[in-house]
Amino acid sequence: MTVMNILGINIKCLSYEEMYPIYADWLLQKDGRSYSLAVINVHICVSAFFDKTLRDIYNSVDLAGIDSMPFLIWARIFYKRDSDRFYAPDLLMQVSSKASEKGYTFFLYGGYPGAPDKIEEYIKKRFEGIKVVGKYSPPFRKLSAEEDLAVCKMINDAKPDFLWIGLGSPKQDVWICEHRDRLKGCIIVPSGATFDFYSGNIRQAPKWIRDMGLEWFYRLTQDFRRLWIRYTVYNIIFLVLFFFQQTHIISFDSDGFMLFLGRRTRFGNM
Repeated sequence: MTVMNILGINIKCLSYEEMYPIYADWLLQKDGRSYSLAVINVHICVSAFFDKTLRDIYNSVDLAGIDSMPFLIWARIFYKRDSDRFYAPDLLMQVSSKASEKGYTFFLYGGYPGAPDKIEEYIKKRFEGIKVVGKYSPPFRKLSAEEDLAVCKMINDAKPDFLWIGLGSPKQDVWICEHRDRLKGCIIVPSGATFDFYSGNIRQAPKWIRDMGLEWFYRLTQDFRRLWIRYTVYNIIFLVLFFFQQTHIISFDSDGFMLFLGRRTRFGNM
């Protein structure tokens, strides 16, 4: 499997068709540990560059896929891979389209109160045979140890095949890392804005805009006050850092440490 490294994160260049045999293998042992996904984009790469703890989390997942049109184009041109974009809303649609054939079951965790119900209604209208075995919208605060234990029990008792986590990045990725070994036999997918899009809370960019790689600009026009730093400052930082990586001013070793002109260094909390 082809892997490309972008700012220290190892990303697998994978198509949807290559994805399903991996899922089938993971779901063979329902009593075993769960498996985790990460969907990597510019915002995640820049955040992880400045925080090695995050970078370690993304490099510890079982499958880190491409969630950025520029990354996808890069993989197709320079790695000669017919990859697909692991964009969380599309992943939900992809897996839902196979649910009847493969017998997949879902658990929806996250979003504002009522969001999981609206997502269930949405996907059941689009696809036959969808089985949602559990839903939970957590409070907007850190759960107590007792509450967290109860959540794990609720999910394990439901025995879903796919656990969709909609807590926003990087909170959802940290949650997945902390819970992967406590949850049994499911595939945990960070779902981000999926919960907002398919529950009707936020308008999704039209497909032609997404295919052009301009979804970031569309979302910026929808919520400029909240997203302007993410889609302007972070994009500029990424371009500078990516240039440095491609010109070997910076690189990353197998442990995820940054090398500056070939010398190992700790940057920030690295």
